[in-house]
Amino acid sequence: RTGEEIIAHPDFMLVISYNPGYQNVMKGLKPSTRQRFVAMEFEYPLAERETVIICQESNIDKDTAKKLVSLGGDLRRLKDYDLEEAASTRLLIYTAKMIKSGLNAREACLSCLAQPLTDETETLAAIERLVMTYF
Repeated sequence: RTGEEIIAHPDFMLVISYNPGYQNVMKGLKPSTRQRFVAMEFEYPLAERETVIICQESNIDKDTAKKLVSLGGDLRRLKDYDLEEAASTRLLIYTAKMIKSGLNAREACLSCLAQPLTDETETLAAIERLVMTYF
């Protein structure tokens, strides 16, 4: 059907997720494109809320979820120093799911949090020491 006009419903809304930190010069949105959207910035949930989210999404116990949230907060503070990316709620949920499935908590943290965030030997060792303070 070429040449026919498509009319969007009045309630139609297009929502896109754009993480500028992941972009580089070759892949960034042009200013003229960015200007066509309303920008909203989201912070991480408060610790209590993030704990609830992790419990609901992974069925992990609250104590373990709290430890993961605290660890995630510590890792997020490292973002401006050694890590290019932060420990997302999604990574914390993946970690919780691995723990719930029976993987040792330290191994789950290293596999699901540390290794996705960096491949630098010294940074991995620092994260491992941090993980050991929680698990």
